[in-house]
Amino acid sequence: MSEIIFLVEEADEGGFTARAVGDSIFTEGDSLEELRRNVREAVECHFDEGQAPKVIRLHIVHEEILTA
Repeated sequence: MSEIIFLVEEADEGGFTARAVGDSIFTEGDSLEELRRNVREAVECHFDEGQAPKVIRLHIVHEEILTA
């Protein structure tokens, strides 16, 4: 595997969550910087040595609600 994609969303209680697409990896962080560190750590822990993807892609979803 050369790449892994995480869906990043703002958490209701503040901060951010990240869930890997196609793998059972989930992590969170209070800031995007902390989340990036936690995602790297989670990927390193999830895969055996030498098997981790070379690229980690964060797809950051920002939702806004507009009312009339």
